[in-house]
Amino acid sequence: MAVKSISSASELDGLLKKQKAVVVDFYADWCGPCKQIAPHYKTLAEKLSAQSKNITFAKVDTEVHKDIALKYNITTLPTFLLFRDGKVHETVVGADKMQILNSIMGLFTAVESENGGASGSGGSGWLGAELPRGYGDVTDQIEIKSTELLNFDEEAGSVRVLFDSAKPSALSDAKGADNKAKDWVESDTDEQLMLFLPFQSTLKLHTLQITSLPPQDDDDDETPMRPRKIKLFSNRPHNLGFEEAEDMTATQIIELPEKDWNKDGTANIPLRYVKFQNINSLVLFVVEGDGDGEKVRLDRIRLVGEAGQSRDMGKLEKVGDLPGE
Repeated sequence: MAVKSISSASELDGLLKKQKAVVVDFYADWCGPCKQIAPHYKTLAEKLSAQSKNITFAKVDTEVHKDIALKYNITTLPTFLLFRDGKVHETVVGADKMQILNSIMGLFTAVESENGGASGSGGSGWLGAELPRGYGDVTDQIEIKSTELLNFDEEAGSVRVLFDSAKPSALSDAKGADNKAKDWVESDTDEQLMLFLPFQSTLKLHTLQITSLPPQDDDDDETPMRPRKIKLFSNRPHNLGFEEAEDMTATQIIELPEKDWNKDGTANIPLRYVKFQNINSLVLFVVEGDGDGEKVRLDRIRLVGEAGQSRDMGKLEKVGDLPGE
């Protein structure tokens, strides 16, 4: 069973003690949003449970187990608690499908990276290209919870894998790769992607590093492409729509010929110095792919520059409301 029904508080306590990562769905039979999100939660649980023994999925009926709901201060349904090493790692309130997916995939990726011996998150992990002298990896300044990726295929990874500090699986030993979660993103209905990145502090961005490692199968029309044309928009309060971004003047337009990609599938893109000072957010719009396919693939994104004064994240504009709040 992909999603375990918790029958007692002691059963949940035992599960938290023995399992590295646990996701618990607190629900009630009378809750409409709970019923709507349940099939999506089950599908994700089945997929990830088949790929790893380090994560377990469970659910708690709050009408039957009021003691458990009281212990974890559950006041809104549905609520998803993500546990890591027995402690609450993150709380997701409401039935927002994308937020739940992103949070669970973030926990899954972190736990799998840890068990695979990967380095921690932030600016100390794998890099696809050398850092310019005098600048550092400031990817850890991205406010992960508020990122948003439009038009991505849910069968691949979520937006969080783009900032994973681990080496991309496509560059690792392929043995056993089929048993691991997909640590890249692909576009869905066409080749375009729209990524919104808000920052925890004001940044001076010097370089953008993009890693794209599509499989080498020229005979397959479904094989994703590397991005060829990208538009960047700075200091936007929220993500852009595709039509809006097509017509808007970009802070910088990037063209990526094949020679710009190194042996590790990374393009090291210098940014216009004057245009990317005092940046609090970035929208990355993949306009076109390099080929005749229908999808674009991104494996990693790294931001290189300098971090400045921290921002008050409480003032960050909220991107949509959670159903049920």
